[in-house]
Amino acid sequence: MKQWILPGVAMAAAAGIWSGPALAGKADDTLNWATDREVAVIDPYYNNTRELVVMGHLGWDGLLFRNLDTGEYEPLLATGVEWIDNVTLEVELRQGVVFHDGSSFGSEDVVYTINHVSNEDNGVLTIKNVSWMKNAEALGPHKLRINLVNPFPAAFAYLSNAVFIVPEGHYDNAPTGADGRKDFGAVAPVGTGPYKFVEVKAGEYVLWEKNDAYMKDTPKGQPSIGHIRFRTIKEMNTQIAEMLTGGLDWMWDVPKDQAERLADLGTVTVENAKTMRVSYLAFDVDGSSGQTFFMDKRVRAAVAHAINRESLTRNLVGPASVVIHSACHPDQFGCAQDVTRWDYDPEKSKALLAEAGYPDGFEFDIYAYRQREFTEAVIGDLAKVGIKANLTYLQYRALRDLVWKGKTPINHMTWGSNSIPDVSAITSHFFSGGRDDPAKDPEVIAWLAEGDTTTDTAAREAVYKKALERISSELYWLPMFTYAKYYVYANDLDFQTTSDEIPRFYAAKWK
Repeated sequence: MKQWILPGVAMAAAAGIWSGPALAGKADDTLNWATDREVAVIDPYYNNTRELVVMGHLGWDGLLFRNLDTGEYEPLLATGVEWIDNVTLEVELRQGVVFHDGSSFGSEDVVYTINHVSNEDNGVLTIKNVSWMKNAEALGPHKLRINLVNPFPAAFAYLSNAVFIVPEGHYDNAPTGADGRKDFGAVAPVGTGPYKFVEVKAGEYVLWEKNDAYMKDTPKGQPSIGHIRFRTIKEMNTQIAEMLTGGLDWMWDVPKDQAERLADLGTVTVENAKTMRVSYLAFDVDGSSGQTFFMDKRVRAAVAHAINRESLTRNLVGPASVVIHSACHPDQFGCAQDVTRWDYDPEKSKALLAEAGYPDGFEFDIYAYRQREFTEAVIGDLAKVGIKANLTYLQYRALRDLVWKGKTPINHMTWGSNSIPDVSAITSHFFSGGRDDPAKDPEVIAWLAEGDTTTDTAAREAVYKKALERISSELYWLPMFTYAKYYVYANDLDFQTTSDEIPRFYAAKWK
């Protein structure tokens, strides 16, 4: 059994002398939340971790806002966005908006932002989020045009979740890094969002304060809590101890067994909720890592049949999680699930290993960065068929860089799609020939390009299905499951979980 709570806290709770978390957060009007990630870059274009997706919606605004209840896109910085033709959007902007630095918001800021981030030379990390835009041009102080590279039917989804607006000239004075390139991620954050950046101490915390000048009558609403502090706390046991003693007001990714025990205490609120994040194993199908086992499809199939995804999902992830079979999230447009499936069958796995020339199994390196216990469960299943997997567990950015260099035989990773409900945000990101693509299959690349630019809904679905079937049948990935997060938060915090894995801290309140 895991030790999950500091002995003193456990004894106090058992003795009935502990009355629940201290009200430190409410007392100083600061919502404290934590993960195990170190955060140094405070810019959603130059840090693509989930922490920065969350902070992106705190500190910045997009042109549109997606209403999760209706699925509709509502005005935010824009008052209207209209298709002029298949490759042109015309945008009317909200007036009277002010950036955190006091400058007025207008069309020149949107034009500057789009022209900067869509330029591949400027190094935006998730370039698929912005590369569909060719450029933007002002038509007046509060009117502009966005020109697309090709027709892109998912444009509104990206404008609401992945295109955050910065002031004109924001990146112009970025310092030059050691490699001679501009370090755009080092520029101090400035947006129009409900919270303003205060300070960051790399590896420790990021502090935001309420923007009292935030625009009224928007879907985000007026912020209530005075400060939001993100903290890096490496150990889950430490996070839980701080949660129980009032040092934290909110946390997530709590392991299932620990969340259930916390729920039994009744002194904090515990909730399991679905997300748009998926877990996957990506195979080194070209042997670039130097461990060539997975160039053989029979070996990839042996791995797939050896892993009991249903058991992992049921016992470790949570009731809101489901096993997936396609390289996408079932809630995303175009995510066909009727593709080739690789069911749990350890005997078939052993037979395939023998057929491939590994009757006694083999040893390889598996890389991961998130929820170590999930990867350890995979390693345990592989051991049962004779495959020994040695775990290298890294911070996300370090692992991402190794993946881009083709150094990982198998990487067990996750993707949240920036919470964009469209296959283009995941399948097209990983299989369009870029640095995250393990296969670079020309047919898949062509099919995805067609799906990303076809405006006919039925045609998009059909061509995406062809790509997803090829990815599954060739086992470039083994899709694992949808993430279901256990949230734990203070009983005095009025907070609503959402299915898109973007906690709306700007909408939270103290009870």
